[in-house]
Amino acid sequence: MIQNKLFHDSLAAIPDEQKAEFELSFGIAERMDAILKEKNISQRELARRLGKRESEVSRWLTGRHNFTTSTIAKIETALGSPLVQIAR
Repeated sequence: MIQNKLFHDSLAAIPDEQKAEFELSFGIAERMDAILKEKNISQRELARRLGKRESEVSRWLTGRHNFTTSTIAKIETALGSPLVQIAR
């Protein structure tokens, strides 16, 4: 029970803005992983298409990468599918 309280206290101490950033990063990584599986594209192949190292693509898929809009656009183009949808 102490660990549970500690976890909740720690989580409560994280600013909402930072929580939102984590959710976006993890959401993008999950979407990218789903597209790779759906289209049967390997991390190696995506890296090749982007001119990146496979290790960089692997880091992206952990959900801890701070994606720029430029990187997102390049990944979307390489995959032929959107990672992020903007409400208009």
